[in-house]
Amino acid sequence: MPGPSLITGATGFAGGHLLERLIAHGETVHAWGHTAQSLPRCSAAGATADSVTWRAVDLLDRAAVREALDAARPSIVYHCAGFAHLQDAWRHPGRALQVNVLGTHHLLEAVRDAGLSCRILITGSAQVYRPCTTAISEDSPIGPDNPYGISKLAQELMAAASPIPAWLVRPFNHAGPRQLPAYATSAFAQQIAEIEAGRREPVLHVGNLDAQRDITDVRDTVRAYHAIAGSGQPSRPYNVCSGQTHSMRRLLDILLSLAQVRVRVEIDPARLRPSDNPVILGSHARLTADTGWTPVIPIEQTLADLLEHWRRATAV
Repeated sequence: MPGPSLITGATGFAGGHLLERLIAHGETVHAWGHTAQSLPRCSAAGATADSVTWRAVDLLDRAAVREALDAARPSIVYHCAGFAHLQDAWRHPGRALQVNVLGTHHLLEAVRDAGLSCRILITGSAQVYRPCTTAISEDSPIGPDNPYGISKLAQELMAAASPIPAWLVRPFNHAGPRQLPAYATSAFAQQIAEIEAGRREPVLHVGNLDAQRDITDVRDTVRAYHAIAGSGQPSRPYNVCSGQTHSMRRLLDILLSLAQVRVRVEIDPARLRPSDNPVILGSHARLTADTGWTPVIPIEQTLADLLEHWRRATAV
């Protein structure tokens, strides 16, 4: 593509991995983070001053978004920024709506006002679907049952109604190195690493272990984003998922099998969600048909790499 790529939320989990992928493919990237303080802590393998331009941009500041977008003049925007945590959205539903919907609106407005003819990939969520125990396709009923899902549906509907072409992705759960411990598998791995280092008693606190989730390695997830931006169709939602489920108990068992110490597991009521669907399973048939993408990293590798990340972080 003729111009640089832009990643909003480049200091985040998926955004950081996407940045590494684009750099590895020789792309020039403008990387936005929410605050100036967040930028120095995020670096990407292979990044140089010539390949990445960092900038702090608050998406709720309409003027700042316009100024930064006009300076970047991207040929494609990967919109990864947003209010990302489902459980936090129960506590702050208004904030989730504001960031995910108004922030996206400001970005689309800025693209229009700058007269750019760029692609915009909007990272939505599988939480927009009605709860279901069978594999969810893009044609499955819509019906979010939590504030986070409602905010992501509103974001997607607004993007679909915009005159700016938008590529819509609905990622299911993803995991891997650098994920925050607010998410279950990362919380498990962090606790194991801290127990191994002697920083915590050998007790691992968990939430609902019976839930079954479709989890994709984050590196496969961003590879899907890259593929959709290249050969996907605008206004056509794409599920990004592995197509298989794992119980949280099995994921924990895999991590415990990698642990270097014996650990006792205890249920922590504070980690139980107000709404916890028993099964979330997706189908990536449309994505595979349109782009050729399939997941390639096994869950065992994902969890091993996640645990190694926390071991390194704990040793610092």
